[in-house]
Amino acid sequence: MRRLGRAFGRRFGRPFGKGLSRQKFKGIRFRLGMAMAIALAPFLILSAFQVDSAFRDQAEERRIDLHLAAERSAVAARTRLEGASTLLQALRFEGTSPFCEERLGALLERLDGYATLVRYSATGQVICSAGVMQGVDVTQRGWFIRLRAGNDWVVSRAQRDFPALVTGLRIERPMGRFDGAMAAVIPLESLQPDTRDPALPQGSEAALVDSEGQVLVATDPAAFDMEPGGRLAEWFQEMRAGDDRVLEVRDSGGERRAYAGSAMSGQDVYVLLAAPSPGLLSWARLNPIGSILLPLAAWVTAFVAVILVAERVVVRWLDYLERIAALYARGRFTVRPVAAVNAPTEIRVLANTLDGLAEAVSIRDQSLLDSLAEKDVLMREIHHRVKNNLQIISSLLSLQQRALSDDGARMALGDTRQRISALALIYRTLYQSDDIRHADAAVFLHDLVGQLVASEAGRGPAVSSRVEADSLVMDPDKLAPMALWLVEAISNALKHALADRGGTLIVRFTVDGDSSVLEVEDDGPGLSETDPVGVGRTLMTAFAKQLRGTTEVLPASPRGTRVRMTFVTPSA
Repeated sequence: MRRLGRAFGRRFGRPFGKGLSRQKFKGIRFRLGMAMAIALAPFLILSAFQVDSAFRDQAEERRIDLHLAAERSAVAARTRLEGASTLLQALRFEGTSPFCEERLGALLERLDGYATLVRYSATGQVICSAGVMQGVDVTQRGWFIRLRAGNDWVVSRAQRDFPALVTGLRIERPMGRFDGAMAAVIPLESLQPDTRDPALPQGSEAALVDSEGQVLVATDPAAFDMEPGGRLAEWFQEMRAGDDRVLEVRDSGGERRAYAGSAMSGQDVYVLLAAPSPGLLSWARLNPIGSILLPLAAWVTAFVAVILVAERVVVRWLDYLERIAALYARGRFTVRPVAAVNAPTEIRVLANTLDGLAEAVSIRDQSLLDSLAEKDVLMREIHHRVKNNLQIISSLLSLQQRALSDDGARMALGDTRQRISALALIYRTLYQSDDIRHADAAVFLHDLVGQLVASEAGRGPAVSSRVEADSLVMDPDKLAPMALWLVEAISNALKHALADRGGTLIVRFTVDGDSSVLEVEDDGPGLSETDPVGVGRTLMTAFAKQLRGTTEVLPASPRGTRVRMTFVTPSA
């Protein structure tokens, strides 16, 4: 049963019991998950490219929105200034009216976003005015000089300590001569862009700058700190030249900002917008769920699903079948994979195959066991009959020995009968042992020595025997020549050394690795050099050669003889 189990394990158990351990099940599950992850990787990469493309598109749209917001702010301010020009056209002859100041004052109260309305003479004298900036000498002002030089309409900064714009209209006499100017002062706050525009990024700042890049008014002056010779100043010069690019640069405070500008009135005043740009993501308010999280969540979900499905559908059942196969490898074929009835079809087919295999092995196992039991009975019967036949032959020889009168013949038949009895003892030992194919040398030697000494008891002085033997399981083919050698050695000792005086007979059997030693020692008078070599010595040499050994006769201490056979240890 155990041998069949080991054979099953070698043939069928290894792919499940050792080839697919729990760690390898986990490895299969992980590889399945990685395969699915790799399969889904192109979709994740495509999603990343799509996100990058959307990011760039939205970033460009944001730049365009910032630039368009600057354009809208400039157009709104320009419209306001053009409205001021129309108003000045309507008021150009108001200076000659006797109620000029009253009428301008009343008009200034009704108009929103105007600080002063003034009528100047050709020499720069105030003819009529309403509001602030009265009594200011304008003859050296750039806007008045440009009107006097022939410009029909100009817009310029009022003065450095007053945040306002001056819009001036040239007034001429009928012959085209310069006859003064009509001017309106508009506070910069009323022209400043509205940063609450929903199209602007959060945190946007607005400013009005003059043609030299100086900030006239700003919601946050630090955001428009233009360092002389810096990149922002260079970009402003490029913008004045007609390049309307959006610039991303750090301001003097170290904060990264994006700038967009547009001319508000000719080349005198510009609208400048600044939006915070701490990073690329500040330009693209992407939908994180639709653009990034959903593809990533789908990838992670697919990966986890493959791991869980592999564990639930495949690995769990393979682990179960691995345990069943491990039991089969140990010879326990009564266990059946009944739980696999709920497994997937492929696992169920594999379980049915294992079940059928275990059933076939169990049937074959039982058949072999029955055959082995029958064979064991037959072998024991054969050994018993051989032993009986040898005993019959020994009995016949004993009868024949008693009928002879010649001592030499009787002695020869006695020796033959002892050899036959030794062989019969081998077969008796075999059929009485648990393993009918092998015998333990130690047990056999005790029985054989006792039998040989007992057969000679009563014929002379008493002989005591002692056996010192190591255990060694031997095949009968090797045990027979060793038994016959021992018969010859003990017979010689009993006949020649101990027959007249008795004594002690010691048999030693020692196993030392690849070599074994069998000795027979007596305490008799010992051998002399004149003793002839008889048939017994010749047979002992022949039996030793069958065991690939040698025989030697040595003196014992303090007296007696020791016969030793050294041979190769036979394997069971």
